[in-house]
Amino acid sequence: MELKKSPSSLQKYGLCKSLTSLTKKAGVLITEDIQVIGLGQACLDYLGRLSVYPEEDGKYELVDLHIQCGGPASTSLVTLSRMGIRTSFLGSISDDSRGIEIVKGLNNEKVDSTFLKITPGYTSQFAFIAITESGNRTIFWHRGSVPHLKPSDVNLSPFSNAKILHLDSLMIEAAQEAAQQANNMGLTIVMDAGTMREGSQELISMVDVLIASERFTEPLVGDIAPPEKALEVLHALGPKEVIITLGSKGSIGLSGKKINFQKAFPIDAVDTTGAGDVYHGAYIYGLLQGWDMQKCMHFASAASAIKCRHIGARKGIPHLEEIKKFMSGK
Repeated sequence: MELKKSPSSLQKYGLCKSLTSLTKKAGVLITEDIQVIGLGQACLDYLGRLSVYPEEDGKYELVDLHIQCGGPASTSLVTLSRMGIRTSFLGSISDDSRGIEIVKGLNNEKVDSTFLKITPGYTSQFAFIAITESGNRTIFWHRGSVPHLKPSDVNLSPFSNAKILHLDSLMIEAAQEAAQQANNMGLTIVMDAGTMREGSQELISMVDVLIASERFTEPLVGDIAPPEKALEVLHALGPKEVIITLGSKGSIGLSGKKINFQKAFPIDAVDTTGAGDVYHGAYIYGLLQGWDMQKCMHFASAASAIKCRHIGARKGIPHLEEIKKFMSGK
């Protein structure tokens, strides 16, 4: 795929990447150093802090307002990049002001965006996030008018040395195509399952590692079923490993017949925005190291906890040494 650019916007801001990390082989661009490919969402987040969440038809002044980039798959890739892993993001944005900030954010975090589809003349995804003093957040988001990736937009052949494909589940048909290609290439497929959508169960059957939110499981098992039951139901759909994140209660996973539980690290949370996305990225880091599920969960929980000390999905994402110090209690 060619990178689609608008000379009036992206070139103006100096965001058209040189292809210095690419070599050309048999007419195909080969991204030789990419270890993790991510396909899914990237957006611009407007984060407002409140002393108390307003009632309907109320009016409250924000304590402050922050603007950062976010999005599930892209934030997981930023997490990996800060840990020294080379990543590439596949998604769909436009050349509007939000799209410009999204590309700048990826470039600043050294996430490759060579194959990010940029379609001029539309609007890119954004979110307004209300954060209370407890650190809990409520997200209002809009997917923008830019067309989603289509299966025909997906081509993983340039990533000859990639090890893992990471998917969020908004663009189901494109994700299914990517999963099929990844399977043919022998990649491990990881899925972030945040919201149950049409086609989600079919996609689950194609992945190796499923990391689901507690909310994702409710349509399958109800809202009072124990997480162990949800693990069994999700595992029966096909993944080799299933993890369910439980917020402040930690996370629980099933690998083979063994159930693993990881408590959440105790912290004074400032903002939980992006905590799950950071967990996913850190868990993938563990997979690349060959760690077992329990060690991956422990590491991912630590990374997620550190992030929650800061406003926004990305500002607080830790580097590797910070996680190691945190885990050692230093």
